[in-house]
Amino acid sequence: GDLRSVLITSVLNLERLEVDLFRCAGQHHWVPATQHLFGGQIVGQALVAAAHAVSRDEQVHSLHCYFVRTGDPKVPVLYEVERTRTGKSFSVRSVKAIQHGKPIFTCQASFQLSQGSPVQHQFTMPTVPPPEELLTQEELIQKFLQNPNVAEGYRKRLTKIQAQDVPIDIKPVNPPDIFSLEPQEPKQLFWVRARGYIGETDMKVHCCVAAYISDYAFLGTALLPHRQYRVKFMVSLDHSMWFHAPFRADHWMLYECESPWAGGCRGLVQGRLWRRDGVLAVTCAQEGVIRVEQTPNQSKL
Repeated sequence: GDLRSVLITSVLNLERLEVDLFRCAGQHHWVPATQHLFGGQIVGQALVAAAHAVSRDEQVHSLHCYFVRTGDPKVPVLYEVERTRTGKSFSVRSVKAIQHGKPIFTCQASFQLSQGSPVQHQFTMPTVPPPEELLTQEELIQKFLQNPNVAEGYRKRLTKIQAQDVPIDIKPVNPPDIFSLEPQEPKQLFWVRARGYIGETDMKVHCCVAAYISDYAFLGTALLPHRQYRVKFMVSLDHSMWFHAPFRADHWMLYECESPWAGGCRGLVQGRLWRRDGVLAVTCAQEGVIRVEQTPNQSKL
């Protein structure tokens, strides 16, 4: 079989229609239960389009996005790039994602030529077990399903999650107790990597894959203290990323997520992607709409 990551061969593969106009050429490999386009896919594809409009020597250092309409997984997405500025050290590209003749998403990405500086520091990576000592998300679900006392409705939900063909590997460090509705601290840690092989290539490719990965389960961090509620509606409003150091998106990275605030039907989440050697590679932030309703007070067992 093809050992290359499906994120490269399909999900983030764009067809060039004009100089700065692209269309997603691959399939929507994973569509969430909401039946809307996955936000991480739109962010990743927009960054692919922006990267086509800069020189190979320029690398993305930040992007700022707004989701303005719901994405339709049944039709392709067009990506229109504007070369906003090309400078000596920094270049800015603006991207508009279009469906049904209307923008569904806007993004500005800034690229920089490599520059050295004596001003350097970073936070310290959390101390956690290595990925080899942890179970994958699929293995954890399988373990839960082996419990004969799991209610049938919950068993169906777990089986549906298990069947989702998400193109990333995930190993939670402290998986939440799915049978408890007790509030938890709004923090989670998990090891993540793209499935398949990407290899040594232009760093922009790995940044596009990281953009896809960064949106997975991110906003859900804000729900951990509020597990007594059932989610009626949850969608991303904006998404920002800052790229600090080279990394391989097909190697295990620790995703540290926390939610410092929620209110007004919105939640704010922040994330850090760490390389295994302790280098801070990427910082992320996102705000989203979260609307909930009270759940019936019943046990899952």
